[in-house]
Amino acid sequence: MRRSGPALLVGAVALVLTACSSGDDKEARRRSAGPSPSPAALLRVASASAGETVFGQCSACHSIGRDAADRSGPNLFGVMGAEVANRRPRFPYTGALQAFGGRWTPERMDAWLTNPKRLVPGTAMGFAGLADPLDRADVIAYLQTQH
Repeated sequence: MRRSGPALLVGAVALVLTACSSGDDKEARRRSAGPSPSPAALLRVASASAGETVFGQCSACHSIGRDAADRSGPNLFGVMGAEVANRRPRFPYTGALQAFGGRWTPERMDAWLTNPKRLVPGTAMGFAGLADPLDRADVIAYLQTQH
């Protein structure tokens, strides 16, 4: 059966809304963080579910399950608030990351996700970073749920 008239219009509108909903949500969240938002402002509007999707890029090297094995990068379950380069005793962290030290706070994770090699020269992490500050905030929100 072919649709026409109002049924066709309703179907087309539903399709457009479905296709654009995640982008519109992201833009609405970005606007609600204000002009030139700080990482903290972006974290207030961050979405852990959107972060889980972005984390898909990380899952090529990192696992995140409670009992999951390390991959070429360490398992990131419980990483937020943990000591840098000290959480997974069998993982061979680089000396550069060990020397960086401290704890993974949202601010440090934001800087790391922006450009790991710039933050910690000598790190083995080959990932170039996430250019979008809201994507970084979303990933941090997701990581904060994994404990």
